[in-house]
Amino acid sequence: MASITIRNLDERTKDRLRVRAARGKRSMEEEARHILRAALAQKPGRSLNLAEAIRRRLAPLGGVDLGIPVRESMREPPKFGQ
Repeated sequence: MASITIRNLDERTKDRLRVRAARGKRSMEEEARHILRAALAQKPGRSLNLAEAIRRRLAPLGGVDLGIPVRESMREPPKFGQ
């Protein structure tokens, strides 16, 4: 079995882990293993591109319909040196 050391764990987090472990009648170490197993057992969500993620985040706010401007014909390019 592999082991892991977690450094710089703040006291509040450690206390919450201790309480959670006590409620589950587990040691803090076993509780940490339980949390890691549960977190890693979840299937990752569908990955979205950035535009799709933004669109989903803003969709509840409603959208804006913008009119498409009429395209004009392209002008002649400048003629240099004449």
